[in-house]
Amino acid sequence: MLFDVTRGELAGVFGEGRIATLPATAFPPSAADTEGARLLRTVGVPTGTLRLREPDEDTGLLPLVRDVVDAEDFEGASEDAGEWPVIGWLLNAHLALDPGSGEVHAFDADEQTARGLHTDVSSLVHVTLRFERLLEEFTFGDDGDEEAGFERLEREVERIRRETSGIDPLPFRDDETVWSVVGDEIAMGQRFKGDSPGARSLYG
Repeated sequence: MLFDVTRGELAGVFGEGRIATLPATAFPPSAADTEGARLLRTVGVPTGTLRLREPDEDTGLLPLVRDVVDAEDFEGASEDAGEWPVIGWLLNAHLALDPGSGEVHAFDADEQTARGLHTDVSSLVHVTLRFERLLEEFTFGDDGDEEAGFERLEREVERIRRETSGIDPLPFRDDETVWSVVGDEIAMGQRFKGDSPGARSLYG
């Protein structure tokens, strides 16, 4: 694992009710025993920006990439990408786990591109945790200086990018990755939920 992520850390920030997991039985045999599947089963991810894929009601299985998109039409897609399980959804991208390498790939449904987004699932959990925690805890302050608040927010987003990229360069390797777009939206104050301190200080 690139990042030390634990269930206890997530529960300590968000509570058990805000953590989503995937059952072991949802993964195809090729992925069921991988480190990525274990993390999604035992640690999970905080709900909000990232949504985990619901297993099929009838089969109990996650869809494969070939069930949701025609991988052959996606620029940059691996030859065997059609067999990878789709584990989640972020912005307009299907997230799929490559059981062989452990990487998480983003299949952009609009641009029809496939790109490596995380070197492993621990990186996915780490970035989701950092951004959701920022959205949960950030406040613009009570001094009425909104501009200073946005400057501080931008610094926090940049810190997440920088510290993540020092270990895994994929999530923020350029301005077009889905996480880069999410970071930009957070820095502009667009993703705060109505009951968060950030939203209350922005919108009253």
